[in-house]
Amino acid sequence: MSEHYPTLFHRYLGNPILTAADWPYPIHTVFNPGATRLADGTTLLLCRVEDRRGHSHLCAARSANGLDGWQIDPEPTLLGDPEHRPEELWGVEDPRITYVPELERYVVVYTSYARGGPGVSMALTSDFRSFERIGVVMQPEDKDAALLPHRIGDSWALIHRPVGPSGAHIWISYSSDLRHWGSHQVMLEARLGAWWDANKIGMSPPPIETPEGWLMIYHGVRHTPAGCLYRLGLALFSLDTPEHCLLRGDTWVFGPEEVYERTGDVGNVVFPCGVTVADDGDTLHMYYGGADSCIALATASIKQLLAWLRTHGSGPLVDRRRPAYAQSQIARAASE
Repeated sequence: MSEHYPTLFHRYLGNPILTAADWPYPIHTVFNPGATRLADGTTLLLCRVEDRRGHSHLCAARSANGLDGWQIDPEPTLLGDPEHRPEELWGVEDPRITYVPELERYVVVYTSYARGGPGVSMALTSDFRSFERIGVVMQPEDKDAALLPHRIGDSWALIHRPVGPSGAHIWISYSSDLRHWGSHQVMLEARLGAWWDANKIGMSPPPIETPEGWLMIYHGVRHTPAGCLYRLGLALFSLDTPEHCLLRGDTWVFGPEEVYERTGDVGNVVFPCGVTVADDGDTLHMYYGGADSCIALATASIKQLLAWLRTHGSGPLVDRRRPAYAQSQIARAASE
């Protein structure tokens, strides 16, 4: 980053940490991994792997230190199952992992892709060997989804990013059984105009629970004459009412700068789907896809991210230039 701006995320000097050349079977590319720490401290990445058909599946990679020495499953860990799950006809993508103590299992929320477009699907696992598929929980077009690790009140909470007449914003929905979802509300709107996060945003890794609130790293997409720019920003939400945004940073905090982030199948993209927190409770490891072509790592301090938000964040902006129709759609959804 420029010397005029604080460096909140520090790239690992060994980046990229995983590429297609590391895979034990033929693939085209690997990117956008979900991440978690297992009970023994091992870091597990559930990586999006694209084959030469253009279809994606998920494959697990494990490391004792979360940096190197990755042990990769010798075959796909979770494949699309179009015979039983037609929504997975063209593959499964971009997983987010949440360990849920009440269930004593990991909940993997991923994008299922078929003729109708991308939708949100869910599966449960205790070992990343076998999976209980719940199936589609949010219909197309919807993606960028993750489950919060415990109930809010009596309900589970799912964050996701549907696309509708009012744009592509971050929403939250509630359920008593992980299968039937309602009480849909907008959490964070994409801004309008020249903002770095104008028109389309989405949650990146699952939110991090802190004493100050749910800390969210989200991506914003800016459309330029040369193509799209994917960069990351920060927002903070109430612990008890996570649809309530407390603070939102105006500027982006991490963007494509290195060659492996700027050049690849889709250039100028940094796209994290997973983070882990070290034993100190503060050090954050953020695993991200670079240019849809590799996996890289950046580290940060949760305390420093929160301090930056307190200094550089403000209450969520309401763009009063938003068309009346879009405003009415948001108001109606929030009341349902």
